[in-house]
Amino acid sequence: MDSHLRDEIVDILDRAVDMTIATLREDGYPQATTVSFVNDGLTLYFGCGAHSQKAGNIRRDGRVSLTVNLPYANWNEIRGLCLGGVAALVTDPAEIDRAMARMMAKFPQVRDFALTSDAQMALVRVTPQVVSVLDYARGF
Repeated sequence: MDSHLRDEIVDILDRAVDMTIATLREDGYPQATTVSFVNDGLTLYFGCGAHSQKAGNIRRDGRVSLTVNLPYANWNEIRGLCLGGVAALVTDPAEIDRAMARMMAKFPQVRDFALTSDAQMALVRVTPQVVSVLDYARGF
């Protein structure tokens, strides 16, 4: 990937707050959900319930697809990403600390949630394998 394309992808990731991620259910059907995320370059992180279906799907099969869209007023402004990658639950304490620092900086409300929630949370890393840039200003 050339540096211009990489910079464009990272710019979209840096500016977006939510993504729709599709994991694979045990019966083979995709399950798409919206989550907030942070990124470290091209690597994405999000949290979910440790015992959620999404976490179970990822434990069983880490293949995921996701979309990220920036806000737009009309179709000619649509800009975002379609990404296929591999998701895994993060267990390394140093990586968890780095990702959570990014999460706290981008979403300060995470601190309140962590202090008031009894839910066990899992941190998930998505490593991109295939990325497509959507930019309708360039045409469909």
